[in-house]
Amino acid sequence: MDFLVRIDTTRVYELPADDHAGLVERERDRGRELMAAGILRRLWTLPGKRANIGLWSAPDADALVEALNSLPIRPYVDIDVTALATHPLSAE
Repeated sequence: MDFLVRIDTTRVYELPADDHAGLVERERDRGRELMAAGILRRLWTLPGKRANIGLWSAPDADALVEALNSLPIRPYVDIDVTALATHPLSAE
C-alpha cells in the first residue's frame, strides 16, 4: 500500500545546535535504512518550507505508523498521511 507523507520539520530547527546536529545525523541514518528496505521510496524537499514530502510503502497503515514512529525526529515533527489508490488511467 502506498502513502503520501508530508513531514513538517519546523520544530526541529528550534533545538539547540548540538542537539539539532545529532538528531539530523540519526535521522539520515534511519532514512537510509527505510529506503534500503523499500519503505521510503522517494523523498522531496518543499522549497521555501521546512518540510518534506515522500512516497512511502507499507503493507498497511499500522506498519506505516510503526515506520514513522521509528524516525528519530518523530517527537519534533507534524506528520500528515494520505493513503493512495491506483488511478484508472494508471491501471491501463
